[in-house]
Amino acid sequence: MSTRALSVVLAGGGTAGHVSPLLAIAHALREQNPETRILAVGTENGMESRLVPAAGFELATIDRVPMPRKPSGDLLRLPARLARAVGQAGRILEQAGADVLVGVGGYVCTPMYLAARSRGIPVVVHEANARPGLANRVGARFARRVAVAFTAAKLPHARLVGMPMRREISGLDREAARPAARAALGLSEDQPVLVVTGGSSGAASINGTIARSIPALSDAGIQVLHITGRGKQVLADDGAVLEAPGYRQVEYVDGMESVYAAADLLLARAGAATVSEVSAVGLPSVLVPLPHGNGEQALNAAELAAAGGAVLVSDDAFTPDWVYANLVPLLTDPARLQTMSAAAAALGIRDADRRMAALVAEAVSE
Repeated sequence: MSTRALSVVLAGGGTAGHVSPLLAIAHALREQNPETRILAVGTENGMESRLVPAAGFELATIDRVPMPRKPSGDLLRLPARLARAVGQAGRILEQAGADVLVGVGGYVCTPMYLAARSRGIPVVVHEANARPGLANRVGARFARRVAVAFTAAKLPHARLVGMPMRREISGLDREAARPAARAALGLSEDQPVLVVTGGSSGAASINGTIARSIPALSDAGIQVLHITGRGKQVLADDGAVLEAPGYRQVEYVDGMESVYAAADLLLARAGAATVSEVSAVGLPSVLVPLPHGNGEQALNAAELAAAGGAVLVSDDAFTPDWVYANLVPLLTDPARLQTMSAAAAALGIRDADRRMAALVAEAVSE
């Protein structure tokens, strides 16, 4: 396998679910060869515009070209918009002297894939979700290497590599880190800890059910750290910020590794990153997939739930009665939590970033 310095262009963005694996791959490529030249490509309005420069990598941008789902004026304008974005993508690849293009999905990837193909630049695709997005379905048709985070993802010639993630998470020893993490988060060491999160933007239905379930959780001696999402404080009936014994709410936690270390159980949506991370660190979870969209979150969680590492519950079934009948008994059963932890860890992949770096080197050396 060649170790010469490469020029690698990484495309993807829009959400943290795309940007986080992109950055993990970038760091692994630099670890493989510190001389590797890396350029990320996204859009001006995606999360990458902030996260990529903050991580120390250069970012170029092209126009955002969403694919209209219904007949409209946008559909008529699509060919011209796509052609413009492909032209922008081509100029970026040429100026970078790209040896390879790595795409992780999102609106930016389709024009990048097409531009790379027309110039004979090798393409490597990583698909994070169990149901692949349109851009990666396009790119996988002519990619030299295709990688997936879930076995359920159906793409041509795909290899299971897992989800590239930050080393602080993939290398986490939950048991060793637990005392310091609980102290930092204001949690007691000697009571079960439920961590609730709906992601950076929160989840209103989860927040509401947990708010109404606090008495039952508190009576059972369960501590709750509730990460509500930015600007989404949970209020009591009198309009004040909800307070209760053993209950703490915060809008955001910087560094999910501390959350994973502190928790006995995580309650969350079933985004690809969340499912992959709880598997990697062996954290039992209750997953409540988004009730709308294309159903990808339920598919993301299906294998972990079938293996016994997670409990899967639909959004409409997640009620205070469900919490009382299912969540409370689970959190007060250390043996079952331990069994779930082992089942999750058995599916976890901790070196996906390095696997992706190896695939990039393979694709270039063919």
